[in-house]
Amino acid sequence: MSDWTIREEASDDAAAIAAVTAKAFASAAHTDGTEHALPGKLRHAGDLTLSLVAQASDGALVGHVAFSPVTISDGSDGWYGLAPLSVIPSRQGEGIGSALVCEGLARLLRLGARGCVVLGEPAYYGRFGFAHDPALAFPGPPPEYFQRLLFEGASPRGSVRYAPAFS
Repeated sequence: MSDWTIREEASDDAAAIAAVTAKAFASAAHTDGTEHALPGKLRHAGDLTLSLVAQASDGALVGHVAFSPVTISDGSDGWYGLAPLSVIPSRQGEGIGSALVCEGLARLLRLGARGCVVLGEPAYYGRFGFAHDPALAFPGPPPEYFQRLLFEGASPRGSVRYAPAFS
């Protein structure tokens, strides 16, 4: 049994979410040092579709995941990006990140999403059904790190753009 639960972010969680994200990315191999600001920027812009936290039994936040809308050049709608996903280093490996992703994807489905994209480690995100699709392009990183999970309908084709907060 775990000593944490998943819930939607509360109005007073913003600082704790930024702290969790900063700790999670502090020693990440691929970081630009701004990940901690993303949830706040998305929230401020009205682009934070879904924000879930993992809260330990002592009340401390130990994980967070955000989902925001993406645009695809072929006009496909109902697509979202998963980012950032953060778990404080001392709690990594306990299933918190996986639980956040699974719960977030289930909630996106209930919202009527058609799919979700993620830029991340293929071995990690592959276990949730994400896979590289050469028909979807995201410039910059190695192509296999940009993956999609189709919920319904046809697979989109074209370039993907995240919310402006990611710029």
